[in-house]
Amino acid sequence: MAKSQKTDRKLIIDIAKKVIKTEIDSLHSLMKKSLDDNFIELINSILKTSGKVVLSGIGKSGIIAKKISATLVSTGTPSVFIHPVEALHGDIGLINKNDIVIVLSNSGSSIEVIKFAKFLKDKNIKVFSITNKANSKLSLFSYATILLYTKREACPHNLVPTSSTTSMLALGDAVAITLMKLKKYSEKDFAKVHPGGNIGRLIHLKVVDIMRKGKDNPKVKVDDTVEDAIKVMTLTSLGAVSIVDSKGKLKGFFTDGDIRRKISYIKLTDKISIHMTKNPIKIRYDLPIIEATKIIEEKKIDNLPVVDENDIVVGIIDEKDLIREGILF
Repeated sequence: MAKSQKTDRKLIIDIAKKVIKTEIDSLHSLMKKSLDDNFIELINSILKTSGKVVLSGIGKSGIIAKKISATLVSTGTPSVFIHPVEALHGDIGLINKNDIVIVLSNSGSSIEVIKFAKFLKDKNIKVFSITNKANSKLSLFSYATILLYTKREACPHNLVPTSSTTSMLALGDAVAITLMKLKKYSEKDFAKVHPGGNIGRLIHLKVVDIMRKGKDNPKVKVDDTVEDAIKVMTLTSLGAVSIVDSKGKLKGFFTDGDIRRKISYIKLTDKISIHMTKNPIKIRYDLPIIEATKIIEEKKIDNLPVVDENDIVVGIIDEKDLIREGILF
């Protein structure tokens, strides 16, 4: 029985790995071959236009087209998805002469998308197609075609759209993020279209909004002792304390980690200024909380003193606060 379970497990993993490997291979081809002059023309056309970017496709390609359109919108490029069939039954009125249309079709031979592309070409609307077939019928009605170069689908029968849709999705992300960077679309711009959800919260939330302050903000003076610092650290259960001068300005930082590292020679009667970390990493109270999160993650620290514009200690950020707020996991 145990042997049978092992065989089943290996078979499952082997199949899954082969699927992923096939899709990775398609992405390698995409990266090496698809980012050509037609891709550059697409980016430049979108940058120049005063209109929007219209995505279209049918079936699985249509689903990917919807996702690409949504990504474009969230990264600063106006976009809509229009179903090719609905377009030919009235929705075509949503497309104007300044719009750029991107049609997705693996085969490039779907009747619905061909009719749609032909109609747009007749109206002198610029159509870009993304397909896996060179010289497809869709390409004939396109201003330019970006080929995917997908050799085979991950499906064992080479039928179910898998590798091709993965490549379409990656190419769409490449378009969106390239435009985002070229437009210098900032975090503030991003926040304007993401007021809700965790992404918007991360950008809008400031350090001051979740920092510990008042009696929960552990501080001692530079002339205090190690014992004084440990008492304050114990009261707040943070395992860290800011060291300040007579004006409240940050002079150092001391943690329970410092105690462990110096256990062989540190004395309770020593001045805390002897053992504190001078010029510690800090953050201003008015910065986005995401900046504090980056520092804590990159520096692998548990606590971060918070200061105002005059370097006065006004709070402390603890890793547990970020976890509690769902900002850090």
